[in-house]
Amino acid sequence: MSQNLLDLDLEGLTAWFAELGEKPFRARQVFHWVHQAGVADFAQMTDIAKSLREKLQQQAVVAAPAVNYAHTSADGTRKWLFDAGVGNGIETVFIPEDDRGTLCVSSQVGCALECTFCSTGRQGFNRNLTVAEIIGQLWVAQHSLKTVPNRTTGEIAERPVSNVVMMGMGEPLANFENVVTALGIMLDDHAYGLSRRRVTVSTSGLVPAMDRLAERRPVALAVSLHAPNDALRDQIVPINKKYPLAELMAACRRYLVHAPRDFITFEYVMLAGVNDQPEHARQLIELTREVPCKFNLIPFNPFPDSGYEKPRADAMRAFREILQDAGYVVTTRKTRGDDIDAACGQLAGKVADKSGRVMKRMHKEAA
Repeated sequence: MSQNLLDLDLEGLTAWFAELGEKPFRARQVFHWVHQAGVADFAQMTDIAKSLREKLQQQAVVAAPAVNYAHTSADGTRKWLFDAGVGNGIETVFIPEDDRGTLCVSSQVGCALECTFCSTGRQGFNRNLTVAEIIGQLWVAQHSLKTVPNRTTGEIAERPVSNVVMMGMGEPLANFENVVTALGIMLDDHAYGLSRRRVTVSTSGLVPAMDRLAERRPVALAVSLHAPNDALRDQIVPINKKYPLAELMAACRRYLVHAPRDFITFEYVMLAGVNDQPEHARQLIELTREVPCKFNLIPFNPFPDSGYEKPRADAMRAFREILQDAGYVVTTRKTRGDDIDAACGQLAGKVADKSGRVMKRMHKEAA
């Protein structure tokens, strides 16, 4: 079977080249061609010896997941559905802004954590993505976007993806090794050369994996918080039953010792009448008092049969002002790409559920 070079970081590619009897600098050359130039055809790697090109054609491929479709929103947001095998698809979203281009990358086919407000979680879980499937999302986006002009300036960006957020389908830290390897490729100067400050991993709170990430690949960290107390978070973010808020806050403080930023971002999806009341904001202040942080408030994006509603504008404003008056930096995420179901919490893709969750829910609803 041919080796997919997208599955290998530079260290892994160098080791594989050594098995072929090739020197380390050849690995760096090929790594550059694949990731910086976006070349998948070894014949086009013109500064590589012909003998090596022929060897690679026989034993290697550069294979990103196939694109089933790509949509562009009225606001310029782009969404891709990638083929992830029989009955499966993963979604990736690019959000262009004047000063940056942010790619939201998936890490799993579905998600096993069952957060109640997330359409991905309702689809069930199939499997972890490979390194090639994770980095392949960036590979496709980076090189397909190089011909797309900035909507404001009209300029063509050499590297249109300036920021990556692991906030797509799945819980990144539940696919730890593959995600960490992919992060290494994103950060490598021979590949995408992204700053650790511009790569963010979002987690629902897998505490042991947060500690491992701090040791292995400390990038910016976002925590999907969504509730200010254990009783409520147990209901809407079930992983809280295993790693309650006291443990999660302690893990956040430990992570900051290694993090490239001096704060944690707490993501907070606001659900009308559930977690958007003034007392919830005041509880958040007390909860995070010892964790340097900022809040990103996200209005719930409705999807069919979710059981939740979008909060009122005045409720969001009052909630934000309570946090700001306490000295917190608070942003309210602008909904982008909702006309193509690319907004936060709307990514669903296609999941051939292996968890049995979808079937159980259908039986429960039928009863």
